Amino acid sequence: MNRLKSLLTAACLAGSVCLVTVATAQQPGGTIKGNAVLATTTVTATVVKIDQKTRAVTVKAADGQEYSFVVGEAATNFSQVKKGDVITATYTEAVAYEIKKGGSAGATVTAGGAAAPTGSKPGAAVGGAVTVTVAIAAIDPKTPSVTFKSASGETRTVKVQSPDKLAGVNVGDTVQLTYAEAVAMKVEPATKK
Repeated sequence: MNRLKSLLTAACLAGSVCLVTVATAQQPGGTIKGNAVLATTTVTATVVKIDQKTRAVTVKAADGQEYSFVVGEAATNFSQVKKGDVITATYTEAVAYEIKKGGSAGATVTAGGAAAPTGSKPGAAVGGAVTVTVAIAAIDPKTPSVTFKSASGETRTVKVQSPDKLAGVNVGDTVQLTYAEAVAMKVEPATKK
């Protein structure tokens, strides 16, 4: 059980920890040339109805709202879920960027996941990250905005929230953008009354 909790926690935090590391990387001169934003939402609901044959589940959230869904065959420990069990889902997403001198445009995708051992209460975690490196094609300090160019030649202009972040940034620099998200779910037995 401790191993499952560790896997669930690791999946949710892995993406965000590496993003914060990327975002706070130091550039020469000691100034930070990056930023990260992280958000986490946790939802808890109680199983109020379950049909093991059709795999239909109805849960009730803390606000009294009921939600019904069908659980896919990938949930191998579904038979362990009972009425009254509590399902907790945590969704984490993060976006980070880092400005680099030189480099080239490109993209990478990573993903991973883990599930609870067979026979235990269901639990799973899945996460992934997409990292895209784009080149700065133009900078407009009056707007302020930056135009990026991807490896495929597409361009996109975005407004800059903090114009002071443009200090020392030049056309030809690259920006590494990382978007990561993770979902962890666990089922805990109904509390004894």
